[in-house]
Amino acid sequence: MSRDRLFQEAAGIGDFRFSERVAEVFDDMLVRSVPNYQQVIEMSALLLDRLLRPGDRLYDLGCSTGNTLLHLARRLKTPELTLIGLDNSPAMIAKAGRKAENYSLKGQVEFIEADIITFPCQPAGGILLNYTMQFLRPLQRAEFMGRLHRHLRPGGVLILSEKIISHDPELNRHFIDFHFDFKRARGYSEIEISKKREALENVLIPFSPEENRQLLRQAGFKRVESFFQWFNFTSWIALKEEE
Repeated sequence: MSRDRLFQEAAGIGDFRFSERVAEVFDDMLVRSVPNYQQVIEMSALLLDRLLRPGDRLYDLGCSTGNTLLHLARRLKTPELTLIGLDNSPAMIAKAGRKAENYSLKGQVEFIEADIITFPCQPAGGILLNYTMQFLRPLQRAEFMGRLHRHLRPGGVLILSEKIISHDPELNRHFIDFHFDFKRARGYSEIEISKKREALENVLIPFSPEENRQLLRQAGFKRVESFFQWFNFTSWIALKEEE
């Protein structure tokens, strides 16, 4: 796994983009930037094992380098699943495909370069949105979530993980500080932390927990529960009602 050194130079790299340079170090970036990243994947696997049905289709929207689906391909016990990862970054999809080949999982997982907003998803038993919605323009999110609800079969499951903000200014500052401490403890310098925050400022737009819940409920999900939170990172599960 290549070490993330993208932001070591004070000049930075401009607005954050999922480029070839980012794809090369993205796995290291995730582990050192997203608290409990692997734990959330494993918790998602536990939920999916209980809720998916034989023959279901599972989408990972914004799959990046494929870590989640490749783990689930080895971990899930539900038979005859179809696992599909979508991402609009050619570099991310290329790396995900190479991993699938290296892990001998190419026949079990399909990675497709596509825009998740417009891709014609087939009926699905499960949809994953791990740290993806925060990169969509806020005005797109309600319609997008409604479309995902329609693609799920009755009883289908959507898992949403996001960086969040708190509307309490003091708590929000504390949460941000804790996240920066997390990065410092994993070897990021002050320049790297500052430049990455600057690069993401106009790209990653987080919602509050209440706003994310409202999105899910407005889309039609009546059963919504959070199953993980680490300060300003939260994961929810949403279930589509049975007919």
